[in-house]
Amino acid sequence: MKRRSRQREIILEEVRRDRCHPSAQEVYDRVRHRLPRISLGTVYRNLEQLADHGIIQKLELPGASRRYDGNVDEHCHIRCLVCGRVDDFAGLPWLQGPEYPIDLNGYKILGQRLEFFGICPRCREAAE
Repeated sequence: MKRRSRQREIILEEVRRDRCHPSAQEVYDRVRHRLPRISLGTVYRNLEQLADHGIIQKLELPGASRRYDGNVDEHCHIRCLVCGRVDDFAGLPWLQGPEYPIDLNGYKILGQRLEFFGICPRCREAAE
């Protein structure tokens, strides 16, 4: 990244603040409390730059809005089909890098993304 900016640092802090995997709109809503004059476009641009440089992860989940994750370590996600909540999931031991134990048609495996989906405890409780 070319230079550090106060806006980018605050956006990064808000993405990393907790593990809720916020959307750009949610990051914007949080950042506006600290930087009232920031635009949604500025938040989008900075999120994309942070993701492009591997500082955060961009999650493009099927049937859901794009979300961002401050944890760049290898891990899986689990998504609630009712409320859209996304949580980290430690994953399966055989999917852990850096040396993947299986040969996939001669490919050199550089990483993996695996998403689980279901109904979160809060939505299950509300349905009962």
